[in-house]
Amino acid sequence: MDLPLTHFVNMSSKTYIQEVANPMERLFSYLRPQRTLFYRACSASIVNKIFDLMPPLLVGWVIDSVRRQPPQWISYLLGDQSPWIIAIFLSMLAVIIFGVESFFEWMLQSGFMQLSQKVQHNLRMDAYHQIQSREIEFFENHRMGETMAMLNDDVNQLERFLNTGFNDILQLLVLFVFSGLILLTTSWQLAMVGLLPIPIIIWGSFLYQKLISPRYQKVRQAVGELSSRLENNISGILVIKSFTAEQFESKRVEKASLAYQEANFQAIRYSALYVPMIRMAVALGFGGVLLLGSYWVLEDAGVLSVGELVLFSMMVQRLLWPLTRLGTTFDEYERAKASAKRTFGLLDTPSQIVDPQTTPVMEKIKGDIEFQQASFQYQHGNPVLDDFQLSVLAGQTIGIVGLTGAGKTTLIKLLLRLYDVSGGKILLDQVDIRHLKLSDLRQQIALVSQDVYLFHGTVFENIAYGVDASKEEVQKAAALAQLDGFVQTLPKQYDTLVGERGIKLSGGQRQRLSIARAILKNAPIMIFDEATSSVDTETEKAIQQNLLRLTKGKTALVIAHRLSTIRHADRIIVLGEGKVLEEGAHEELLSHRGHYAELWNIQSGQIEHYT
Repeated sequence: MDLPLTHFVNMSSKTYIQEVANPMERLFSYLRPQRTLFYRACSASIVNKIFDLMPPLLVGWVIDSVRRQPPQWISYLLGDQSPWIIAIFLSMLAVIIFGVESFFEWMLQSGFMQLSQKVQHNLRMDAYHQIQSREIEFFENHRMGETMAMLNDDVNQLERFLNTGFNDILQLLVLFVFSGLILLTTSWQLAMVGLLPIPIIIWGSFLYQKLISPRYQKVRQAVGELSSRLENNISGILVIKSFTAEQFESKRVEKASLAYQEANFQAIRYSALYVPMIRMAVALGFGGVLLLGSYWVLEDAGVLSVGELVLFSMMVQRLLWPLTRLGTTFDEYERAKASAKRTFGLLDTPSQIVDPQTTPVMEKIKGDIEFQQASFQYQHGNPVLDDFQLSVLAGQTIGIVGLTGAGKTTLIKLLLRLYDVSGGKILLDQVDIRHLKLSDLRQQIALVSQDVYLFHGTVFENIAYGVDASKEEVQKAAALAQLDGFVQTLPKQYDTLVGERGIKLSGGQRQRLSIARAILKNAPIMIFDEATSSVDTETEKAIQQNLLRLTKGKTALVIAHRLSTIRHADRIIVLGEGKVLEEGAHEELLSHRGHYAELWNIQSGQIEHYT
């Protein structure tokens, strides 16, 4: 049964990244598989903060003890001892407190670092797998720099938040609860004075978060634009230099960099103002504690001892001053939230080209291909194929020619299901390709593209890409592609590095390597998309002589600009206006004196126009 056409609509009007409602909640869902490590790190952080807050208590106990007014718990524990014995005890207690605090500092640091690295790895791999599964339109219309920013900058931002930002929030909560209890049990009246600025600080922090959030969204967008511009310019450096466009591109990079700078300036204006204002609120509470506490001690009101006043002053300071870091913490939180929105937006956006729920079992592909009333358009209102009909029998070699934009390469993209037809269907061995698993379909097709991409690695690794092959098999494929002779002249032969994108090889050498790669795949269907466009005449002639041998017993589609490449094909079709204008064997088409004959005469030097 055919799938409804509504399932296969062109997605030119669709968004490439979805909006995410609760990005931070999604981020923390990645902690579930690591919950043991997470709970251990959180427990270590809580204990660490409690012991970090012990020194003010210790100082208060020391002051009261040397004034011969030790706390009741010390008198009960040590009995009636001299101040010197109590001082020794408190000194030993100080060493123990700092030792325990340091131990749990190590535990929380190592715990959160391990946790953030595990989450970062899992998140990056999920994002990469999602990008890898996206339809080709995503890559053709989505700027690569933005994609790289999501895989690197955004994921790293989330890692930094889990490593430091979350721990800061947790320790602020512990600080508030533990300090509040100490202050309230020491003097609830003075605690009210000291804690008075907290509502102001919290209100200011939420206001700051509201103001800063949209500005960090703009920062993330701006860094994506800048990354795209830099990536495009570095990739196109040869064109830039050959057209002496360095100054022009420098201005474009400067414009993108200034936009990123301005987006950061907008955020900095609020973040720089936040801390000074919060510090003044803290100063009011701290000053009130000193004033009222000093009055009670000087008047000997019996409310506070000197040690308790010192404890109170230090604890209020330890409580209020870290609250000024709420701005920095919210900075990290908002940056992480913006990054999480982009990352999970990418993860939540499904690919438009997906495997069907059920697939037929095709043990062996013969290679029959049929386009039935196929229609397709990249943009609405501009059809590339319109009611296109083509039937290819297994084992046939079909040459495909036509002017630029006639839809030759589009046929290949549709057959590989890089795009789906918007009307009609494509059959492989009488089965709609939309009913096949993508991996099963693409394993049946070996493609030699006119845009050859080589990975950074050796000649052997690039030829054997995706195939488990021996050196003898690789060498045989290279020989058929007229590449082996060249490889034998290289310093390390098949172990020679080709460089990034195959930069150490010429265009013709890269294309021959791509042909060898397709030969080694040994798929029942072979596609040559301008496969000899970059090779010299002598190599082209040698490849042409081998073409029949390369495609023997296979279905072959050969797109060619040079008609000599396909003159011996079983059938040649001429594309134009989204349809087949002519088809037949080479001699047959020449006798028709139509489009093909005109192209042939032009290429062979016999300029002649037919009407």
